[in-house]
Amino acid sequence: MDVSRIIDLFLYTLPAIITGVIAYYFFREHTKNEDGRRRFLLRKDLQANSLPLRLQAYERMALFLERITPSKLLIRVVPNSPDKEMYESLLIQSIEQEFEHNLTQQIYISDRCWNIITAAKNATIQLIRKASLLEKTDTANKLREVILTEMMERKAPSDAALSFIKEEVSDLW
Repeated sequence: MDVSRIIDLFLYTLPAIITGVIAYYFFREHTKNEDGRRRFLLRKDLQANSLPLRLQAYERMALFLERITPSKLLIRVVPNSPDKEMYESLLIQSIEQEFEHNLTQQIYISDRCWNIITAAKNATIQLIRKASLLEKTDTANKLREVILTEMMERKAPSDAALSFIKEEVSDLW
């Protein structure tokens, strides 16, 4: 085989090799773009399906916070007897039942939001317990009065949590 034939063979195969390398890179980039597009469409579809569930969870937690606001809780849960300990227990039991009813909503909301809601619940329970421990609180009706007076002087713990929920929901859009 002579050198000119080898050079001719090389000159014929060189464009084919260059074309093959370019085609390889082109198809690799095309495949990568298609995978990205598919992932984007899948994520968009999942988000469209999960957004209503997330909004519903935020709505339910907002309702929970509204229901445990002491002024509304005291109107909804009336004392069965004049005993303040029984009424305190009834109020706390009502809060805990509401909370347990909405426990599954934590799947759809952020951890920070859930922690703030839990802290609001605990602060409300603490407020009820502190009011019950006061010496001037000797009956269930007096306990209601003390708690309502306390709420006139400061904001309810659930108000801050409710504000956080509103802020987080506005970030969803």
